[in-house]
Amino acid sequence: MLIYKIFRGPEWADLRARGETRGAPVDLGDGYVHFSTAEQAPETAARHFAGAEGLMLVAVETDRLGDALKWEPSRGGALFPHLYRALRLSDVVWAQPLPLVDGVHHFPAGLE
Repeated sequence: MLIYKIFRGPEWADLRARGETRGAPVDLGDGYVHFSTAEQAPETAARHFAGAEGLMLVAVETDRLGDALKWEPSRGGALFPHLYRALRLSDVVWAQPLPLVDGVHHFPAGLE
């Protein structure tokens, strides 16, 4: 199963340069890297990245994360994937821009 992380441009550049990241300031504060499912990702973008340009959508295969991935209740009691270790560049299956068009982030077709 693929899960998704939205990165601001500098955060994505940092992951590519260092080979791993503990995430954005919110991730560091919470002690884990926040992810979303395909169904959750658009709401995550709208709530936490409204109007932001230059974002990257990163897909990660859950099987690569092992026991460090926990599914925990968050927004409205829905289970969200949280990674309790650094995200490694080698964990990333693909990454692509998340364009902002008319104030809405456009996700790639066929997210699973």
